Amino acid sequence: MSVPDTHAGQPRKAAMAAWIGSALEYYDFFIYGSAAALIFPEVFFDESDPATATLLSLATFGVAYAARPIGALFLGHFGDRLGRKKIMVFTLILMGVSTFLIGCLPTRDQVGTLAPALLVLCRVLQGVSAAGEQASANSMTLEHAPPHRRGFFTSFTLSGTQGGQLLATLVFIPIAALPEEQLMAWGWRVPFWMSVAVAVVGYVIRRKLQETPAFEQQAATEGVAKLPLALLMREHWANVLRVVAGALVASVSTIFTVWALSYATSDSVGMDRSAMLWVGALANLVALGAIPLWATLSDRIGRRPVFLIGAAGSAVTMFLYLWAISTGSYPLTLLLGIVAFGVVYSAANGVWPSFYGEMFSTRVRLSGMAIGTQIGFAVAGFAVTFAARIAGPNGDDWSAVALFTAALCVPPVVAALSARETAKVPTERLGERVAREAAERQTVTA
Repeated sequence: MSVPDTHAGQPRKAAMAAWIGSALEYYDFFIYGSAAALIFPEVFFDESDPATATLLSLATFGVAYAARPIGALFLGHFGDRLGRKKIMVFTLILMGVSTFLIGCLPTRDQVGTLAPALLVLCRVLQGVSAAGEQASANSMTLEHAPPHRRGFFTSFTLSGTQGGQLLATLVFIPIAALPEEQLMAWGWRVPFWMSVAVAVVGYVIRRKLQETPAFEQQAATEGVAKLPLALLMREHWANVLRVVAGALVASVSTIFTVWALSYATSDSVGMDRSAMLWVGALANLVALGAIPLWATLSDRIGRRPVFLIGAAGSAVTMFLYLWAISTGSYPLTLLLGIVAFGVVYSAANGVWPSFYGEMFSTRVRLSGMAIGTQIGFAVAGFAVTFAARIAGPNGDDWSAVALFTAALCVPPVVAALSARETAKVPTERLGERVAREAAERQTVTA
């Protein structure tokens, strides 16, 4: 039986709903990272020891990455049992509420050690939300999309990522320019409060979405899996490993946005912080256009070649970008930053939602994407910590960091080379071959 025709307008609505949720998620992550580095050490931690306060503040940033694989287990399970729409609405509300609450938290001066404890709790909730957000949005858009345009429609999730980072940059620049007293008293709270507006718009869009035809057909015919995780590990474990390996390409993003920024503004290079923030902003702006173009190309020539261009190309262009920073030339840094992050990395970034999602059948798609990506992203989240150590005592060994980043691009290349091409496979038959081969192996074993 074929999947019923999608309802009129649903692919576009699903794509817009995915864009909004992803934008909120990464708006939050970028704002939180900036605040954790510049503001939270004074607001939530002991100012008498600035170095320790900064370290503890940055540690709260990593808490979300640690929570994401755990959240993926639960939200993936319920997403494959209850449907994509319910998880999309739940994650959006959870992210919006937890982000808003951070802006309302009392400071250390007001409630003592309870303040950082509440901050960590909110951060954990954000991590849990993020674990299910992209996987549910990707599954929704993929299963609503016309078969020949799945790459294009699923890419809106990652366009939202770039949009969220760009929005966060534009919001934070004027906030950071406030007088110190106003910034620490109330100014830092404003970006967190503003997340409510995005959450409300996203909720209005998402609650009007219909569940995907593929999920409804699955529930009506074979039924949903009682234990999606068990089925996933039994039939699709190899593809889960491919997604974990592929997701390591996100290390390019964390190195670009965090370590490279720190290196460029360090005493050894001395670039202006605001100028470097604009490198990231303009690269994200270019990525907004590049991502759907790469995704559209993948609908024509396949997922694997486009993903390989992004993964292998990023290993090369990160060398060039970090070298440009080392020269102290801002025009060169701006140009190569846009090429590396805005254009080349966007090839992998724009195609992975369809590439990973098409590896799994409808019964385990959300679980497979959530668990695989969040484990890989958790590793990528700590890549900055390793890069800081590799860069040496002065933090200026850019070539070592470039080699480290290139090494992290190898597993994604291997994963893509070993994966099947799925761009032309009908939606209802995705993952069918894997399940059939698993059943045959069980028969032989028995």
